[in-house]
Amino acid sequence: FHSGEREEKCIIEDVPSDTLVIANYKVQRWDIHKQEFLESAPGLGMFVTVTTPSAEVLLSKLYGPQGTFSFTSHLSGEHVICLQSNSTKFVAFAGSKLRIHLDIRVGEHFLDESVVQAKDKVNEVNVRLEHLIEQIRHVSKEQNYEREREEKFRKTSEATNSNILWWAVVQTLILISIGIWQIKSLRDFFISKKLV
Repeated sequence: FHSGEREEKCIIEDVPSDTLVIANYKVQRWDIHKQEFLESAPGLGMFVTVTTPSAEVLLSKLYGPQGTFSFTSHLSGEHVICLQSNSTKFVAFAGSKLRIHLDIRVGEHFLDESVVQAKDKVNEVNVRLEHLIEQIRHVSKEQNYEREREEKFRKTSEATNSNILWWAVVQTLILISIGIWQIKSLRDFFISKKLV
């Protein structure tokens, strides 16, 4: 995505509890003379802030022009990941455009390459098996989180439907009472004028 030099961009990532989130990023600065983005932005870093669904700051750190940051979620819900350059220019003079490449992996666990390349096939199979078991745990955790969200949504929908039903009942009772009052008033009016 593109960003201004002093502009803060935030991304919302829905993460289950106790899940590792790993993000890689790279910043490129627009070169006015070459009319293209430079491969790296020397002297420019990124200030990364991660906020939990309860508005608690989980991570707040300054990184270089490219790098990796990670955090483990303690609560399930929408985590806000904000990136802002550490440019020292005033907002009025910071007109340079930035291109930020961001790759976020939720629940990613990497295999240790030194173990994978080991000559002992039993160890390699064992490590891969542990990796698969960890991925199965992550999928199970993700499914449980989705079930919780679905149950919360269903309860909200049922409460809304119940409120709508009661509102319709109240409206019907009001209309019936107004109709009865109008009929009684008209009947009393015609009786008083001796039209009936």
